[in-house]
Amino acid sequence: MTTLAFDTHSFVKRLHDAGFTDQQAETLTSLHQELVDATLEQVNHKQLANKQDIRELELKIEMLRADLKKDIAETKSDLIRWIVGAGLLQTALITALLLKLSNNI
Repeated sequence: MTTLAFDTHSFVKRLHDAGFTDQQAETLTSLHQELVDATLEQVNHKQLANKQDIRELELKIEMLRADLKKDIAETKSDLIRWIVGAGLLQTALITALLLKLSNNI
């Protein structure tokens, strides 16, 4: 466990000078030290990413980016097919209507 250098005597003295009793100052100092120790222990137990973890994450991101680009390209080609198909259908309908109207005249 990592320890932090902390001058408890100076801390107690400053609390005593601020109006705390000796017992209050010592209790507060003890609680403060326990809090710092617990915090340091939590920090030490957290899992930190290393370079390999970051590389693996970057590779996953690149794979997802490639899949996304592929999906976008497929969607674009589908959209172009639908637009061209709808344009041809409109042209055929307009031509048919014009032929029908020209035969009636």
